[in-house]
Amino acid sequence: MKVLDLIKSDVKKIIQNDPSHDFEHIMRVYNNVQKICKTEKANEKLVLCAALLHDVVSYPKSHKYSNLSSIHSAKKSKQILKKYSFSNKEILIILDAIRDHSFSQNKIPETLEGKILQDADRLDALGAIGIARVFATAGSLKRPFYNPSDPFCNKRKPNDKIWTVDHFFQKLLKLESLMHTKSAKIEAKKRTLVLKKFLNQLKQECY
Repeated sequence: MKVLDLIKSDVKKIIQNDPSHDFEHIMRVYNNVQKICKTEKANEKLVLCAALLHDVVSYPKSHKYSNLSSIHSAKKSKQILKKYSFSNKEILIILDAIRDHSFSQNKIPETLEGKILQDADRLDALGAIGIARVFATAGSLKRPFYNPSDPFCNKRKPNDKIWTVDHFFQKLLKLESLMHTKSAKIEAKKRTLVLKKFLNQLKQECY
């Protein structure tokens, strides 16, 4: 798949040095796609292309266009893909997967390729690496770890725009139930246990 190496090179030149959405994140999602595709009858080449391109535009969480990152990534990806020998149908599958993968878009992808990309990206928000990404983002935004009066959202709605730990309750702990593919569901369950163990340990240290 020489085209994948060429696209990978393109992405390396574009991707920003954001620890939560850097090139290493791209490659972890890429590897997750490869694992999921072992048990799914999808066009692996197209999903891998989508994985490489899915965050070519990634606005900071504090940016007014943050919720549009996936839409703008799809637009930028179209320009890149036109350089290579993809059919219009193949480009459409890749772009739809990129556009719909984001949690903030709140969409279920229509294609299996899109579902696999969404699963692969969400897996990287879970487990040890997911915890690291949460706090890397919080540090860049100078956001406090938790609400001292109610750290674990027992009596209030989570608000991850203010409190870091709220992100676990607002998004991360929901991801396991939103996975589409069997292998992603199995892996998500393992990684969600890591989040729960972390929160239990944090609870002991907070009180």
